[in-house]
Amino acid sequence: MANKHILNFDGRTFLKKTGARKTTGEYVHNQAIFTQGDAADSMFYIERGGVKLTVLSNRGKKAVIGILRQGDFFGEGCLAKKGLRISTATAIHQSTIARVTKPTLASMIHADPAFAKLFISHLLVRIGRIEEDLVDQIFSSSEKRLARTLLQLASSGDRSTTEPALLKISQQTLSEIIGTTRARVSFFMNRFRKMGLISYNGSLLVHRKLLTFLLQA
Repeated sequence: MANKHILNFDGRTFLKKTGARKTTGEYVHNQAIFTQGDAADSMFYIERGGVKLTVLSNRGKKAVIGILRQGDFFGEGCLAKKGLRISTATAIHQSTIARVTKPTLASMIHADPAFAKLFISHLLVRIGRIEEDLVDQIFSSSEKRLARTLLQLASSGDRSTTEPALLKISQQTLSEIIGTTRARVSFFMNRFRKMGLISYNGSLLVHRKLLTFLLQA
């Protein structure tokens, strides 16, 4: 039953519950939604577009810790006692982002236990996905990390989908996500293209065959 609840979680229903208590903003490519060190006073939901989460070390080294897409929440750290953002959230391309303040979210959770259970389950799934990304970063080759990232961004977890998925993401961003150079990303992308796993002609198309390649690699 728990898995069924997780799958039935609908962000649009969540937005309806918030009603006029939410605000919606439009963000252009590379525009910051919040910055590391800002006050964590709200949570966000991606209605359209995508978001990149990055962290900056004290030595000035930047790392991408997550790429989120339509239907994802982020900024849920506002529910914790710590009051500062631990990462920077940046729009990947033109995006529509809904914002719900911490008091509004807290009141919804306290007033509706069924919603609270469903929402927490959804967040646990996302945390699990981030943990998988970290394990992948440590143990997988750059080529496998790139293949997995492309499939994630293309939402190819839906095995019923056979049509190629269109992506809008730069090789520089991909190199930051998987922790390698842009030159290596370009090398692997060309290899994937020659193998018929992706197509590129102004826009990037990710084919289902890339999943088979990843599972067999």
